[in-house]
Amino acid sequence: MTTTTAEPPTDSLAPAGRTAAGRVLAVLGAFDYQHRLLSLSEIARRGELTLPTAHRLVAELVSFGALERGHDGRYGVGLRLLELSALAPRGLQLREIAFPFLSHLHRTTGGNVHLGVRDGSEVVYVDTMRSRLRHPITSRVGDRWPLHATGTGLVLLAHAGQDVQDEVLSAPLERFTPKTVVDPGELRRILTQIRRTGVAVAHGQITLPNTVVAVPVLAISGEVTAAISVVVESERARPRELEIALREVSRAISRSLKAANGVHTG
Repeated sequence: MTTTTAEPPTDSLAPAGRTAAGRVLAVLGAFDYQHRLLSLSEIARRGELTLPTAHRLVAELVSFGALERGHDGRYGVGLRLLELSALAPRGLQLREIAFPFLSHLHRTTGGNVHLGVRDGSEVVYVDTMRSRLRHPITSRVGDRWPLHATGTGLVLLAHAGQDVQDEVLSAPLERFTPKTVVDPGELRRILTQIRRTGVAVAHGQITLPNTVVAVPVLAISGEVTAAISVVVESERARPRELEIALREVSRAISRSLKAANGVHTG
């Protein structure tokens, strides 16, 4: 006779007093790049919800179009979320405007190109273009990295408020390679230099053989809204040339953002 041990209801693990909106977000938050398709029980477990609660919320989200049910019974993110994300100025609109300029940058530099925005203490890639580097970074749209570890992240952190910088630098900083800067004092000096020069240059922060150069992208208000970077093999890196190319692309994206929102740029 085989016996099984039942798992406790996962809602007992959920934070006390979680709101209805919080439970819906828990369902959506169960999905990520490693978990693109999930069964109902997997959604319940990853979202820390009881099965009946997950069943009800998933049904509502499917009806809304935020989730879709496949032929195998598993669920994935629905197209309605893509439609909504297109309304975000820092999301698909930015990506669509930036695409032709990033594509040109990708062709002319032969490196990995990233367009990132800050979300809390992380940089989120809203566009990436990969090249055939010998030591490539496996970067994809939607990837998140700690701000201190990437070129785009350093640029965004350098132009963030003092409260954001203090929060990031007071938390444990993950080291990805021996060259990843994790000393808060040294990082503050780097951020000061980035604000002064307008460019971040980092060697081996994520992958040892590679160098990244990054610059900010300005919003209509003149504030930093995003950052773009190029990653190339260190042995062939020419940071000054990459900086010039990046600045040209940054200015082009900023002008196009203004034009798309009816702001005269002449």
